[in-house]
Amino acid sequence: MTHHNSSVPAGAGASGPEARAWLAAYADRLLAAVEPYASPSGSLITLPGTPGGYGTAVDGLEGFARTFLLAGFRLAGEDGADPTGLAERYAAGLAAGTDPAHPERWTRPDEHGQAKVEAASLALILDLTRPWIWDRMAPSAQEHVVDYLGTVVGDEDYPDNNWVWFRIVVETFLRSVGGPFSADDVARDLAAHDRFRRPGGWFADGPERSFDHYAGWALHLYPALWARMSGAAEVAAAAGDDLAVRSASDREHLARYLDDALALVGADGSPLLQGRSLTYRFAAAAPFWAGAVSGVGRPGQLREAATRIVRHFADHDVPGDDGLLTLGWHHPWRPLAQRYSGTGSPYWASKGLLGLALPSAHEVWTAAPEPLPVDVGDVLTVAAAPGWAISATRDDGIVRVINHGTDHALPGADGGDSPLYARLGYSTATSPLLDADAWRSPLDQSVALLDAADEATHRTGFEPVPVETTGPAVALASVASAHWVEADPAAPDHGSGRPGVATPAGRVTTVSIVRGAWEVRLVRVADDVDARAAALRIGGWAAGPGLDSTLVPLLGDIAPVSGTAAAADATPLAGPTTTPWLRYAPVPEGWTGVAVHLGRASADDQGAPTAPAAAPQLDLTAGQALVTWPDGERTTAALP
Repeated sequence: MTHHNSSVPAGAGASGPEARAWLAAYADRLLAAVEPYASPSGSLITLPGTPGGYGTAVDGLEGFARTFLLAGFRLAGEDGADPTGLAERYAAGLAAGTDPAHPERWTRPDEHGQAKVEAASLALILDLTRPWIWDRMAPSAQEHVVDYLGTVVGDEDYPDNNWVWFRIVVETFLRSVGGPFSADDVARDLAAHDRFRRPGGWFADGPERSFDHYAGWALHLYPALWARMSGAAEVAAAAGDDLAVRSASDREHLARYLDDALALVGADGSPLLQGRSLTYRFAAAAPFWAGAVSGVGRPGQLREAATRIVRHFADHDVPGDDGLLTLGWHHPWRPLAQRYSGTGSPYWASKGLLGLALPSAHEVWTAAPEPLPVDVGDVLTVAAAPGWAISATRDDGIVRVINHGTDHALPGADGGDSPLYARLGYSTATSPLLDADAWRSPLDQSVALLDAADEATHRTGFEPVPVETTGPAVALASVASAHWVEADPAAPDHGSGRPGVATPAGRVTTVSIVRGAWEVRLVRVADDVDARAAALRIGGWAAGPGLDSTLVPLLGDIAPVSGTAAAADATPLAGPTTTPWLRYAPVPEGWTGVAVHLGRASADDQGAPTAPAAAPQLDLTAGQALVTWPDGERTTAALP
């Protein structure tokens, strides 16, 4: 691999000034690269590539608003010092974009929902950079901005998810400049935000079991920034809220979330490849900067997590030689986009550079670097809200999540599985398969019943089941009403599973006992399984080059057929993937057990691949599973 970002500090643990200087140069490169794509007035930044699902006009607005975030962070962190003229350039774009008579005017929030998202970025940065942009705008331009943003007031067509913060932020700025404002809007949106709170510092992105990066880069980030906006306390009071009390609660919730978020960063800086909007890439660093802004957490560790995430992408040639962020992960990969993703969308990654808004004297830049949890030793914990067993191993730096609580749906739902949410496992080294077959017929990290045509069932709508354990491991379980789905191909892709006509197959119980790089997975199919279920298939990790993904049969009355499925371009990671599977036919009675492994591939002295460490052993005794791990330690788990 060639690295075009050779100024990246080598390894982890750069000093604060070194990290800040590198991040600033990285941000400036991103901002300089988009300048040639600005319209004559500067209001639209329309980046190259196939237009997004909402059209070119929205793409151009996103390109402006999301790079305005980054420009604002740079201005704020340098106390207005502006050698490249960012303030003047973006002020001109604001004046043109909000002028209803200008030929390059923006799509308004009352014309297209996506403009409501972008309006929040405009309002945040107008507040953050008030002395250098807003205060210097002509009164007529200020009026146009207020009229443009004011279209959100009283608009009840906001999705019941992180979008509620977009209206809070906009109306807070509007009130601070004498514009329209609705206390009822803010009260309703704050109440919605409170409904999304979950134990352990987590947020669900709406009423469903939607746990993903939005918990950090939206639902924790916006409260941290809103509390520092001009007039936020008055806005809260008008809405019947106390900002001081709310902020104290928000900081406590954020502190608990950061314990899990820090554990989810791989040693190489990779975020977890799970959930929608992954093309925002290093926006995954945002909650760590939110901690720094809020005075929560250890500054040196927060900086290390955030900068290591950005460095991860820089090390993988993001951005490319042209300096532009694309729809993809390490390289352009259009299938990673959702319907709402356009050419300007990836610049929500700007949130991952929020730390640049903090001056060089801030403690996040002066504190000594601290290691991440995976640097110090193996991590094994349960995040109760998303239903994740988190297992990080120091020797290979990989963080794995075994999932029994997240599917972007509600219990009892019968839609299709989203590969981004409903798989049994996610990691910082692998991506779920995301090709058309993966959406239709789950394979990797799945437990599925197969019909005669080998079409696999889905598990969305499953029910988590508690499992008691003793010994050095954690265990989670769930019961799924497995179902085949004839998906609706016309349904818009917002990251969740495809809706369609469901056909019940049978109830399937899955138990995961997790320690280190191994998961012991036990499966039981209920006796009343549908006659069309011809086999049970268990899939392992979809592993790319340099990784070992292994399935080892441990328990069952039927000897399985084993195989692997190869895919050339089914994930946003480079290289082909190989997914092991075990097929049991007919559908077994009682419990079936397998060991599931993911680690770095190893080789002998001649370079030939070697097998992973010995697999765990599994025994069943009186309703309990007894696992003997390769090092001789033992775990018992009560089976549901």
